[in-house]
Amino acid sequence: MITLYGFGAGFGLPEMSPFVTKTEVQLRMAGLDYRKEKAMPPASPKGQLPFIIDDGETVADSTFIRAHIEGKYGFDFDAPLSLQARAQAWAFERMIEHHVYWALVGARWVDDVNFAKGPAHFFDGAPDHMRDKLREDAQFRVAENYLLSGLGRHAPDDDIDLAIRSLFAISVQLGDKPYLFGNSPCGTDATAFGALAGILTPFFDSVLRERTEKFGNLTAYVERMMLQYYPEFVWTPQQQAA
Repeated sequence: MITLYGFGAGFGLPEMSPFVTKTEVQLRMAGLDYRKEKAMPPASPKGQLPFIIDDGETVADSTFIRAHIEGKYGFDFDAPLSLQARAQAWAFERMIEHHVYWALVGARWVDDVNFAKGPAHFFDGAPDHMRDKLREDAQFRVAENYLLSGLGRHAPDDDIDLAIRSLFAISVQLGDKPYLFGNSPCGTDATAFGALAGILTPFFDSVLRERTEKFGNLTAYVERMMLQYYPEFVWTPQQQAA
């Protein structure tokens, strides 16, 4: 039995982390049984979530977990795709994880209001005399990484403009298809869904979310993917936002 370690439900999402969401959806795509446990990044060999333990073998990082699933269980997430489409899918995945993701991080962690509403609560269980310092240090480290990512170096709203260009590319690629590359889901759909759902959750107010909502095919895509892979979760962003 595979054990998946993640943050768990929260922020109006079935899983708070887009990377854990990616892995969980891929496990469901592959039809593999698993159980899920809550963990924090220090528990992982790479200091980040997700990681899995599969028959005693520990695999960290969502991309390496995917490779493990494909290698051990013989499941090809990109089976419907041509060689060219596989290359394009990899390029979209890199764009989402190294550009769109950091825009999401900025909206959650760098914005003080959203940080106080969401990530600050990760430290609620810390001793009283340490809690504020831990929160301050964590926000500082994430803001520093946001700067190093490149997006944080730009003037307010310029970073969002750049993120929207990537979201526009995803929207164009999706078009009126049910999935990014056609009528069947591929591995990159799990990546896109995790990031887009993280942006669109009404739990956080942000310019990024407001501008992403203008892409009607992306909001419909998240709704379809949520229904398909998290049918047990009630996704009602319009009602939550009202």
